[in-house]
Amino acid sequence: MKKITISLLVFVTTIAIPYAQSTMDTVQLNIENGFIEGTLIVADQAESTPIVVIIAGSGPTDRNGNNPAMVNNSLKMLAEGLAENGISSLRYDKRGIGNSKVEGLNELDLRFEDYIGDVTGWIEMLDADNRFSEVMVAGHSEGALIGMIATQGSKAKKFISMAGGGSSAPDILREQFKAQPEEFQNQAYPILDSLEQGMLVKEVPFYMASLFRPSVQPYLISWFKYDPCKEVVKLKVPVLILQGTTDIQVAVSEAEKLHQASKQSELHIIEGMNHILKNAEIERAKNIATYTNPDLPINEAFLHHMVNFIKTK
Repeated sequence: MKKITISLLVFVTTIAIPYAQSTMDTVQLNIENGFIEGTLIVADQAESTPIVVIIAGSGPTDRNGNNPAMVNNSLKMLAEGLAENGISSLRYDKRGIGNSKVEGLNELDLRFEDYIGDVTGWIEMLDADNRFSEVMVAGHSEGALIGMIATQGSKAKKFISMAGGGSSAPDILREQFKAQPEEFQNQAYPILDSLEQGMLVKEVPFYMASLFRPSVQPYLISWFKYDPCKEVVKLKVPVLILQGTTDIQVAVSEAEKLHQASKQSELHIIEGMNHILKNAEIERAKNIATYTNPDLPINEAFLHHMVNFIKTK
């Protein structure tokens, strides 16, 4: 794992928000050649509160759960919902995303371990802040695996998987590829096999460039070596697994698989919740439509289970 440099919290902006005694700050975690920027909501200025580090999913997803192709504010709503229940949170833009800046950042040099190290830095920083009684980690989708590994051996007291997979990334991709034409599968599976074995693939069909372009292959190799079911076993803290029944990206069976692997986990399958933590029908077009609806609230049962888990001693 690459070395990171940890600094004190840098408060750029502080404003009051309408959740009891909450305040919202823009903060930075200094790393080598740059910084990671996040939004810190302190739920109560009068006494210490638990704080949750919220990790976004894959791709160019920012601290609010949005990316250039979709704005749904799912993670922003989660942070606000936690604040309403007296729970602080830190959500942030990943390296190279949003307002996080790393000088000379090149996709070719990015590794899964970089994301893990960033979460470790946030945990250490927040644990040293006496405004917070304890630090917890919550990862969404790919962020669940990142958070799971970062929590291992850290001072984080609990871990929460939100729509996280139970299978390794290449196995999930193989399952998804079954819905593609046979010609696609015949070309994709050998590429997956090579990357899983740590070998780069020089030539990739043009229509697979978004998945397997040469510049992203080193990152995929670093990601593919982790198996969520093997990693969750390493956790020595309570684990909460939350999964929706209308998630068209991660199946309920993935959450069940993760739950079976972890003896200290608690699993809640939430009826009618999709991948972005909102109420949605299973029909694909209607489900996808929620991905670009920033006003649709997150599922209430999801927030309820999360708050209960965080507050339970």
